[in-house]
Amino acid sequence: MKFLVTGGAGFIGTNFIRYLLSQDDVEHIVCLDKLTYAGNYDNLRIFENTPRFSFVQMDICDREKIFSLFAECHFDYVIHFAAESHVDRSIENPSLFLQTNVIGTSVLLDAALKYGIKRFHQISTDEVYGDLPLDRPDLLFYETSPLKPSSPYSASKASADLLALSYHRTYGLPITVSRCSNNYGPYQFPEKLIPLMITKASKNLPLPVYGDGKNVRDWIYVEDHCTAVYEIIRHGKDGEIYHIGGNEEKENLEIVRLILEKLQKPQNLITFVPDRKGHDRRYGISSEKLQKELGWKPKTDFVSGMEKTITWYQNNTEWLRRIETGAYRLQY
Repeated sequence: MKFLVTGGAGFIGTNFIRYLLSQDDVEHIVCLDKLTYAGNYDNLRIFENTPRFSFVQMDICDREKIFSLFAECHFDYVIHFAAESHVDRSIENPSLFLQTNVIGTSVLLDAALKYGIKRFHQISTDEVYGDLPLDRPDLLFYETSPLKPSSPYSASKASADLLALSYHRTYGLPITVSRCSNNYGPYQFPEKLIPLMITKASKNLPLPVYGDGKNVRDWIYVEDHCTAVYEIIRHGKDGEIYHIGGNEEKENLEIVRLILEKLQKPQNLITFVPDRKGHDRRYGISSEKLQKELGWKPKTDFVSGMEKTITWYQNNTEWLRRIETGAYRLQY
């Protein structure tokens, strides 16, 4: 099996490539990444001399180069992680998110259609549904729930999902879509909640918490996400959407307090800041379909996953330092 993994130098893409390389039936992996600020070649440098791995620096919006790559490599599977994904940045610059997340996806779909593949898998997010009320923990989003995105980021992902599914309906392209809850684990860029709080707490800096900190997210350890995607690629049904959730709903403030406790830091480092514009209150998805059809379940509970995550960041201070100094941008 020959894989194209777009956005493979990012957080989840990096972990997925590492998981793929542990599978004996994977013949070759091409990692395609533009290496924007969130793409980090340091994540993949260890595989430079691995025969089953290749890296290509490329923009998914560059139609000519993308088509040439598909013609040369004859991919069996395209796993599309590449996306602008930080909500705050989408509020500041929505057009960038439309360009990458919608136009870039259309280029990849056109190439997949022209050169023929066994499966195009679109990586999406539970944020496409908008939010749920905090006082109704019984409510969850299902694959059939209506889309109601709240930010330019989630709107761009919803658009990309619909575009991908339309290629299945119109052209018969083998498409699957997965929508996942919040990921955490090694190699996550330190602008995101958990690594941001770990790095700031380690330096005894104030920990900025939006609003009242009671926003709720469902969390999944990144390796569990990777195993789910692999199951969908191999056994999922064309044209279907699958939810991948960790069944671990936590308030943001609860997570920040847990990090401070694990690092033995004072709780008074918590600093409440003005809330994000249009900040969703709660996300919650049902993974019942994935569990029933493919037999997948998350293996990592939140406490043990956080312990592994905190330990990883403590043991990889040089990785963090290179991001903080900008040295990682010069690595490839």
